[in-house]
Amino acid sequence: MKKLLLVFGTRPEAIKMAPVIKEFQKYPSEFDVKVCVTAQHRQMLDQVLEFFEIVPDYDLNLMRPNQNLYSITCDVVMSVKGVLEEFNPDYVFVHGDTTTSTATAIAAYYARTKIVHVEAGLRTYNKYAPYPEEMNRQLTGRLTDIHLSPTTRAKENLVSERIPAEDIYITGNTVIDALLYSVEKVERLTDNDEINMLKEICGKDEIIAITGHRRENFGDGFIHICDALKEIALKFPKIRIIYPVHLNPNVQEPVYTLLAGIDNISLIKPLEYPAFVWLMKRCKLIITDSGGVQEEAPSLGKPVLVMREVTERPEAVEAGTVHLVGTDKDKIVNEVTTLMTDSLKYNQMAECINPYGDGLASKRILELFRNL
Repeated sequence: MKKLLLVFGTRPEAIKMAPVIKEFQKYPSEFDVKVCVTAQHRQMLDQVLEFFEIVPDYDLNLMRPNQNLYSITCDVVMSVKGVLEEFNPDYVFVHGDTTTSTATAIAAYYARTKIVHVEAGLRTYNKYAPYPEEMNRQLTGRLTDIHLSPTTRAKENLVSERIPAEDIYITGNTVIDALLYSVEKVERLTDNDEINMLKEICGKDEIIAITGHRRENFGDGFIHICDALKEIALKFPKIRIIYPVHLNPNVQEPVYTLLAGIDNISLIKPLEYPAFVWLMKRCKLIITDSGGVQEEAPSLGKPVLVMREVTERPEAVEAGTVHLVGTDKDKIVNEVTTLMTDSLKYNQMAECINPYGDGLASKRILELFRNL
């Protein structure tokens, strides 16, 4: 029996690891599966665990007020050390580009335990964009033994870094597995307070959904984003802009200062995952700096404008499902105007094929480990 430890700490990681956990748990005679959460993001993580009905075996509960990259890295390394010593896994699974992933990989490496990197090989090759995620991915990649890459491009990145090709497996992205499961489950929800609140806000209006949280956009970046949203709201008064505002003060301060009080902009608290899935399905387009949304929204036929200068997901740009707009006010306004007024260009984006998978990534990962 193979002993697997899956470690994550943020909401995006939990969403993308959930279908992998569920798949391995179907075969208890083959896999001893333990889930460890660092709770790098406590509240947002718990929402996803509840939705996917996952109960952690180890909850490190590391989130602290005013934590920073130094403290969370140290805390994860030392706390995961104890879990490794107790469980002694054969494989440690980490995901993506978070501080939890990199610090866990360091701890597993020190324990001489094999590391599995889910969503391996994404790159911008600009160490400050996104910050600190780009270097988190690269550092984790140097420690990883088995690389589970979502696309051919991601594999090619790793091969160019002299990662042995035989250690890299193209699986598709598990976020699509999670999304398809979630859309079906959300359709059956009748008593979700957040979804009912969104239904009331939306009415019959066309909706633009906004998310934003990246560190590289703090300061002037978010001011320009807010200026663009204000202009869009005034230009399209019959369109409802819904913005679940991230809790970070660097986001809250410019957003509420510049956008509060505009009739067709609804500033709401961050949404739990089921409600955000509902909003993605309901909206006309999405403006975001999120990585996961770039992968999810095209499966729902939603064009995505990405408020970043570069993306580690170039496949979406090449496929035409997303456009990069950065934090340039004029570019954001012009792109939104085009999509809201030109049905041909809108449909060209909405109908593009999602390059990130078919919803079977977790099954491919399962079969790989059944045969290792």
